[in-house]
Amino acid sequence: MIKTLTIIFVSSILVDNYVLTRFLGICPFLGVSRKLDQAVGMGVSVIFVMLCATAVTWPIQIFILDKLGLGYLQTLVFILVIAALVQFVEITLKKFLPSLHSALGVYLPLITTNCIVLGVAINNITDGYNFLESIVSSLGVGIGFLFAMVLFSGVRTRLENTGVPETFRGLPITLVAASIVSLSFYGFAGVIEGMLS
Repeated sequence: MIKTLTIIFVSSILVDNYVLTRFLGICPFLGVSRKLDQAVGMGVSVIFVMLCATAVTWPIQIFILDKLGLGYLQTLVFILVIAALVQFVEITLKKFLPSLHSALGVYLPLITTNCIVLGVAINNITDGYNFLESIVSSLGVGIGFLFAMVLFSGVRTRLENTGVPETFRGLPITLVAASIVSLSFYGFAGVIEGMLS
């Protein structure tokens, strides 16, 4: 059991990083990764929302939707749960961390529509994970999202301090850098194969 949970956790962070290999959560990845503090704030917020969303949506799916034959309402119900959780996070940040709330700006409410949160909740059900495996997977994906945000924040800071040709300045060099960072994560595929043997 521990080995399975470890494989799910490590795989979610490195091998199946939702941002860099599945391209989910690209909007905040590109929009909030300019400064390290904003990237960390967004990453931690997404981890919290993702864990809460999984903890709430998994039992709803198993004990309510599946039992009543309402599985077709999964996406709608999950979106409503995620939206409520994001409102909770936004209110909490506004009250206790107003500087982070203003720094995240429009991207905080975008967690509601951030496909990485919904994707994790749905994929945990689709992959047949039990509750504990779903929580570990969500934590791994959240940490992977945070890791990608912090890593790419460093890359973007470095890009701002280099002489980028004028035609590549702004979004073009950001997308090129993101694709190179994404390609580098495919090298982690051997890590899981080593753990399985």
